[in-house]
Amino acid sequence: MKSDRRKFIKTVGAGATGLTIGAASFATASCASPGTKKDEDDGQLLFIGDNIAVVDTQYGKVKGYLLRGINYFLGIPYGADTSGPNRFMLPQKPKPWADTFPAVWWGNSAPQIMEKRYANVYSSFIDHWNYDDVSEDCLRLNVFTPAINDGIKRPVMVWLHGGGFVNGNGIEQDGYSGENLARKGDIVFVSVNHRLGPLGFTNLAGVGGEKFAASGNVGMLDIVAALEWVRDNITNFGGDPGIVTIMGQSGGGAEVTTLTAMPSAKGLFHKAVVLSGAGTKSGEKDYSEKLGAYVLKEAGLTANQIDKLQEIPWLDYIAIANRAAAKLSQESGPAPAGLRRGFNPIVDGVIIPQHPYYPDAAPSAEDVPMMICSTMNEMSPSRTDASLENVTLDEVKERVKQRAGFGAGFGDKAGEVVEAYAKVFPDRKPVEIWSMISGNRQGVVALADAKSKQAPPVYVAWFCWQPPLFDNRMRAFHCSDICFWYYNTDFMLTHTGGGARPRKLSEKMSGALLQFMKTGNPDGGGLPSWPKYTTENGEVMVLDDASEVKNDPDREARKALPGT
Repeated sequence: MKSDRRKFIKTVGAGATGLTIGAASFATASCASPGTKKDEDDGQLLFIGDNIAVVDTQYGKVKGYLLRGINYFLGIPYGADTSGPNRFMLPQKPKPWADTFPAVWWGNSAPQIMEKRYANVYSSFIDHWNYDDVSEDCLRLNVFTPAINDGIKRPVMVWLHGGGFVNGNGIEQDGYSGENLARKGDIVFVSVNHRLGPLGFTNLAGVGGEKFAASGNVGMLDIVAALEWVRDNITNFGGDPGIVTIMGQSGGGAEVTTLTAMPSAKGLFHKAVVLSGAGTKSGEKDYSEKLGAYVLKEAGLTANQIDKLQEIPWLDYIAIANRAAAKLSQESGPAPAGLRRGFNPIVDGVIIPQHPYYPDAAPSAEDVPMMICSTMNEMSPSRTDASLENVTLDEVKERVKQRAGFGAGFGDKAGEVVEAYAKVFPDRKPVEIWSMISGNRQGVVALADAKSKQAPPVYVAWFCWQPPLFDNRMRAFHCSDICFWYYNTDFMLTHTGGGARPRKLSEKMSGALLQFMKTGNPDGGGLPSWPKYTTENGEVMVLDDASEVKNDPDREARKALPGT
């Protein structure tokens, strides 16, 4: 399916131009009437030409454009096409190019199911999905930088998108833009596309032998290849390969924790930020190899025909793989707590030697400071269903027996869990208790506890800011904090409503992030003094209109959760 992002860009581009500028400029521009703006203040914003935004890379020259003082380079290849014989294989280097590469449009999204991607109009409206062509030639990255070829080395941010290892791309939401953070902090921002789902994480080693030894983790190795590209090329883009922060949300957050456990990634980044993706465990080797065998069987092939999997059109292959995964899941029953099943990174003993933070933090993470953040609600059941605002606690108990947010329900413990949260948060409505339970901080605390046993500091945040949209029913939902960290609240209007209120918090959060990127400590960016996390006190920065540090405010409630 082909998306309509080009139409989206064309129709709202003029508005986006005003929204991606810095906060002070935005306030001036949005408040000035057309009749009062001075001609000298109304200069050219976009520059593109043969000698504008041209940079050498190890594979050839790239040419981008200059927009509002920030150099954009979009869709730069960091790896070769992954189709055909490269499918399931280690990422290959891109072929050098003789002519200057036009880095002026986003690279292809990794293969994923796009049919009915926009079917839910409210989700499409809220997250403003940005997709275009989808293909296996997807190993591309984007660079936003204030200056090029100037000899200055700036801190580098590498953004890893969410999507549960199955969906997404580096510019999926407007809030992923790196322009504002690059301008505000004088840093270089990089966002990455890599292989996803069955094409990134089908473990065929058990049926295909040594040739397919890495197949279960090639999606993660793509990110390592992107970080190697940053190491080898980012200096010409004004960046410092010695000051690199990786940051991801949801599935991207789990990619961050996984990268800290990968020896091949060690030294390619120096700080880590995890948003709503506190992955302490990866997939099981035995289960993933069994799934690989099921995929081969579902395709109607034998072991000596395994190479034919590389010839199947990608959409057909994903359908085959998903059927195989469903069959194995049904036969195997529920996964043990915290373990991932399906198509995601796996502990193979080599590429990923151990679970990232279970039972202990991986040794390769021992010198990496970390920030961890989750949102208060992660989901809001009543966002588009106002009737749920009047749900009772007894009804909530029934609702969370089978399902709670993105995870399984609490079964017979549901009543105990609901009562515990209601006792700790007596001022919250039942629907809010429901959302807080569904978005509980159990994983965040487990990650922070494991990481805090290492020497580098860990800083924990809890994003509790409530957006004034959908009659105040959106709440602090999954993804809502991203645009605050990246200084994009006036750009991601469908998450924030825009204006001074979210911008004030964003100024402080983005300031703290920039301080962390530069020093490994978020203090000095505008938030209150932020102590490092300890298991004893559970220090957490509660992010809101008036942010404050609290000591593990939901500890007593979490004690009722299974597995604690």
